[in-house]
Amino acid sequence: MVHSAYDTQELLPSPTQHQIQALTSHSSSGATSLLLGCSDGSLLVYGPHDDPPEPSSPSQPLSSYSLRRSLPQFTKRPFLSLQALPSQDLLLSLSESITFHRLPGLETFAVLTKARGANAYCWDDRRGFLCFARQKRVCIFRHDGGRGFVEVKEFGVYDTVRSMAWCGENVCLGIRREYVIMNSSNGALSEVFPCGRLAPPFVVPLPSGELILGKDNIGVIVDQTGKLLPEGRICWSEAPLEVVIQKPYMVALLPRYVEIRSLRVPYPLIQTVVLRNARHIIESGSAIVVALDNSIYGLFPVPLGAQIVQLTASGNFEEALSLCKMLPPEEVSLRAAKEGSIHIRYAHYLFENGSYEEAMEHFLASQVDITYVLSLYPSLVLPKTNLVPETEKLLDISWDTHLSRGSSGMSDEMESSSPSYQPEYEENSALESKKMSHNTLMALIKYLQKKRQGIVEKATIEGTEEVVSNAFVDGIHSYDSNRFKKSNKGRSNIPISSGARDMATILDTALLQALLLTGQSSAALELLKGVNYCDVKICEEVLQSSNQYSALLELYRSNGMHREALKLLHDLVHGKHSNESGAEVTQKFNHESIIDYLKPLCGSDPMLVLEYAMSVLESCPDRTIELFLSGNIPADLVNSYLKQHAPNMQAKYLELMLALDENAISGNLQNEMVQIYLSEVLEWFSDLNAHQKWDEKVYTPSRKKLLSALENITGYSPEAFLKRLPTDALFEERAILLGKMNQHELALSLYVHKLHVPDLALSYCDRVYDSAVRQPSAKSPGSIYLTLLQIYLNPQRTTKNFEKRITNVISSQNTTIPKASTGSSFKAKVGRAVKKIAAIEGAEDMKYSPSGTDSGKSDGDGDEPMEGVSTIMLDEVLDVLSKRWDRINGAQALKLLPRETKLQSLLPFLGPLVKKSSEAYRNYSVIKSLRQSENLQVKDELYSERKPVLKITSDSMCSLCNKKIGTSVFAVYPNGTTLIHFVCFRDSQNLKTVTRGSPSWKK
Repeated sequence: MVHSAYDTQELLPSPTQHQIQALTSHSSSGATSLLLGCSDGSLLVYGPHDDPPEPSSPSQPLSSYSLRRSLPQFTKRPFLSLQALPSQDLLLSLSESITFHRLPGLETFAVLTKARGANAYCWDDRRGFLCFARQKRVCIFRHDGGRGFVEVKEFGVYDTVRSMAWCGENVCLGIRREYVIMNSSNGALSEVFPCGRLAPPFVVPLPSGELILGKDNIGVIVDQTGKLLPEGRICWSEAPLEVVIQKPYMVALLPRYVEIRSLRVPYPLIQTVVLRNARHIIESGSAIVVALDNSIYGLFPVPLGAQIVQLTASGNFEEALSLCKMLPPEEVSLRAAKEGSIHIRYAHYLFENGSYEEAMEHFLASQVDITYVLSLYPSLVLPKTNLVPETEKLLDISWDTHLSRGSSGMSDEMESSSPSYQPEYEENSALESKKMSHNTLMALIKYLQKKRQGIVEKATIEGTEEVVSNAFVDGIHSYDSNRFKKSNKGRSNIPISSGARDMATILDTALLQALLLTGQSSAALELLKGVNYCDVKICEEVLQSSNQYSALLELYRSNGMHREALKLLHDLVHGKHSNESGAEVTQKFNHESIIDYLKPLCGSDPMLVLEYAMSVLESCPDRTIELFLSGNIPADLVNSYLKQHAPNMQAKYLELMLALDENAISGNLQNEMVQIYLSEVLEWFSDLNAHQKWDEKVYTPSRKKLLSALENITGYSPEAFLKRLPTDALFEERAILLGKMNQHELALSLYVHKLHVPDLALSYCDRVYDSAVRQPSAKSPGSIYLTLLQIYLNPQRTTKNFEKRITNVISSQNTTIPKASTGSSFKAKVGRAVKKIAAIEGAEDMKYSPSGTDSGKSDGDGDEPMEGVSTIMLDEVLDVLSKRWDRINGAQALKLLPRETKLQSLLPFLGPLVKKSSEAYRNYSVIKSLRQSENLQVKDELYSERKPVLKITSDSMCSLCNKKIGTSVFAVYPNGTTLIHFVCFRDSQNLKTVTRGSPSWKK
């Protein structure tokens, strides 16, 4: 016997001298009566005493019955069965036939004569249907209210029916050899399985709708269609005679005793009550009544609370938990307390017996604090908090105030003798090693992962509330600190409960250690990558001791300890951690790892990024500079840092920055980039010049970069660079700088007389021309080519005092131009240059002889006679004229040419020029003719519009004043029909003018 589910008491010692063959009970007015059918056909009705004695215990409320009524010869034959139908207030008796009597008076209500000889029946209380078997016939009747019973169906079967029960709309029949399901509509039979050989068949319906079909000492559970359920197998000690279902138990009447089993799978034995010669068993209210040959016994259920105490004390925790679910709803708090305590005790029992995962499931169901569970793992290091597990309170829940154990015969020793499962960890090293085994830790991991979501959510909400509270308090104080000084005093120090965050810290710290101890480093890494509350100090020590550097980096990252993380990365890359092999560390961590870590920090901590980026700049220059560019770190900040710590990478950074977006780099940075290029070129020039190996036509990569920068960048100051250039070299750089200063004559002179590269001079003129064409204010963009022609035609004058003129340009520019040339100043200079070029080209009636520095004219007098033809670069002049004839003013160009120039050599210039002029003249003539034709057409239309005649009669009216026109001066609207007095028209026009000119009123 597992525990006492029922207490046994004899209700009627010797109610009759005859054998009791049928038994039922009926409740009326709160009193339960027992109806006994005897072998002589008499019916005895027993009820409780009018003044019953005090019961010995609350679990036995009915302890004494007395005979209330005796009905001899109630039936002519012995009783086969009795059943009270409470919903109909009827008593069904099966003897020679089926008879219905009214309750409680026992007047005859109906007699089913067709049921004569019936041996089995079943009643459907929901629909009021009666089904009975007579020989090989099965009949179905329906209760028709006060008019009795009406036959519905009758079917034939192939053998005698021994037992039956309703299963939904159908009927399950236990025939002599097998069980079948009969369709109540058409009588169709479907086989289930054969009956047993030793005991007759019996069918017992369950509250859930399933059926128990007996096969000797085995009860097979099937659904309403006869399909066997996988868990449906009940093994009794012997073949039962009758079975009664009373949740949570089923009570079976066996030949020698009563067997009580649980309704839970696997239907364990709960209690055995020895009652010999028992004949019948029924459910009567909350009790079970058993009829022996000449006596009546009652089985009264022990209170659930007492049963739970028994089961818990005996270690039958599953059954105790199932009984807790049956406690009444008004005892919710008691139920929760009981279930929690049982789960904890059961979890300890399972834990000590090696069922770790099941133990954690019960710890989870008990809602016990995680610190209590973690106390089972003393080797795990936990952070110190104010959270203290109430172990004793959880294990020693007192139920004395809720339970009365006197009725079950239990003493207080049963509960106090329950085993204590709290181990002494410090005293048993073997047990401690067992608790830190792989299986125990895996079970703990699953438990913590299930608890984690709820705890982390609470911690997040708690943190949000604290932030909102602090922001609210700060807002109040900043609004008016003096006004609310008294009312808000101390509000900023209101402590926000950190219980949830402390719990989350304990959980995540323990979970991380458990993952590492079980070798799940990848899971530990994923934990740290997400939102976590790991204790930094403890986890840092654990991760360092286990060489889990990737996880340690994530720990630093999640807690904002970026400097520590970068320091660790730097040490790992440079092999300062010798616990692992160098190759393995290098494979995991390299300079790319540092760059990847720095990327998210560019916006929040650029100085930290720059500090640690210097260590990888030399090894990964492209990636590092790409980091600076993609991270939107201020360019000035990066440049100054590079200038101080890595000057050799400064130019590369500025190049990439400029290539990315020219407008994103300031004029100062552009100026500095050109300075870097120039310094490299000057250093290279000094080395070659010292060895007298300098060649103006040699271009190194640095010089090419310098030339490209000088040509394409607009944000630098050319005057400063011009001062740094040597006087006897780097003429191309000097020419570009002079061009930036609009000193076109000097720049062209360098190309022609110093570099001796006419192609560069022509390309220069093309650039100036294209730039001037794009300016809307430019009048004569082709004048730059005339300047070049003059240089070719008068080389002596253009080269005279060349260096002095450049010096004068620099000095004059210093007095008028700011040091730092920005984009706006460059545009202003370009505008001034365009105006000067236009002024030069506009002097068509003068001989072209530029003078002055800004205008591109030479210092020599325009009337100074030219040198001989031998000094004139006539071939270059003719080449320019032939190539750029469409951009040069022909008349001015011809004036500049010497008189000795042959006309034949001018054919490449004059041929296309004359042709173009002829085409232009012809085109303009055509346009002129078209305009004249158009003018004639307009005049013709005017004349045709003036031809219409308007006749003024005596009935003609003014459209404005509605008066007759008469002989007054009138006007006609363009439609030709609307007339108006001229005076009216003039007045209306004046009125419109006044209205337009008057100011609008403002409200």
